[in-house]
Amino acid sequence: MTFETKRALLKTLALAALLAAGSAQAAGRYVLISHAPDSDAWWNTIKNSIKQAGEDFGVQVDYRNPPTGDLADMARLIEQAAAAGYDGVITTIADYSVLEGAIKKVTDKKIPLITINSGTTAQSEKLGAVMHVGQPEYEAGRGAGYKAQAAGVKTFLCVNHYATNPASFERCRGFAEIIGADYKTSTLDAGDDPNGIEAKVSAYLRQHPKTDAVLALGPTSAAPTLKALDKAGLKGKLYMASFDLSDEISKGIKDGSVKFGIDQQPYLQGYIPVAVLATMKQLKSADRAAVAEAVKANPKAKARFDEYGLAPVYGKRHILSGPGFVTQDNIAKVEKYAGQYR
Repeated sequence: MTFETKRALLKTLALAALLAAGSAQAAGRYVLISHAPDSDAWWNTIKNSIKQAGEDFGVQVDYRNPPTGDLADMARLIEQAAAAGYDGVITTIADYSVLEGAIKKVTDKKIPLITINSGTTAQSEKLGAVMHVGQPEYEAGRGAGYKAQAAGVKTFLCVNHYATNPASFERCRGFAEIIGADYKTSTLDAGDDPNGIEAKVSAYLRQHPKTDAVLALGPTSAAPTLKALDKAGLKGKLYMASFDLSDEISKGIKDGSVKFGIDQQPYLQGYIPVAVLATMKQLKSADRAAVAEAVKANPKAKARFDEYGLAPVYGKRHILSGPGFVTQDNIAKVEKYAGQYR
């Protein structure tokens, strides 16, 4: 290949890259803002999902989060997004009272808003969001509680590694109500330091030896809890379940030390909002039903969901991403993509 040929090829490639970038920007530019600190690996699945949604719908999607999980920093990120001219904003409702003012700056500019993950559908509607995409936390807790109740569980410890998120307590409350326990005295504000979580769980179980079960609220609290149970000789003996999935949780499900994982299908919480916002822009319509049907019928979206074994529930206004329960019966199908797309 001659020098001139190489130079012409490079120019062609550069032009193609510019056209692709311009096309993505013209098609839409969106941002997802989470409450998660950098240390929370659970959100990697959502990062992967918005990347793939951006590819499938030809749009640009940015991810923003407060590095330490500080909600005041999150509010500032939302305010910055409102000023940045995005075509749509996706955010969690980690704390309604802290974020309400910042989110209002988004809706005041008529920027389409979709809420995900934490918060309630009622809060989402009050904020003026198009819809909420997530798992109903209280109902998910109740679903887990029914499984525990059937196994004879009457007392439990709820290991909450994110007690600053009010919605997290709904998981504990739902579980407690079904088995007849007091969720307030059964819930541990564990923090997010692995060593601290392990120490707090160990201390609680020593002080409450008649505890029947442990419910972890995610991988951050599940892994140290499993270590605490192992050191106490209770791993596989004490009934344990956890929200979400990770390598440790999947391993526990397979060896029987974790009865089930409560899967909120986080991939959907990233992919669907991008798909909905991009489709709204493409159709030039805010008709939720029409947009949801278009997303549901989209061949690229359908291929993603089928490949990863995901099943969103399309409601009249909101779209549910969970809960689903992962047990020894279906873990093989799920773990192939755990931590990436599940």
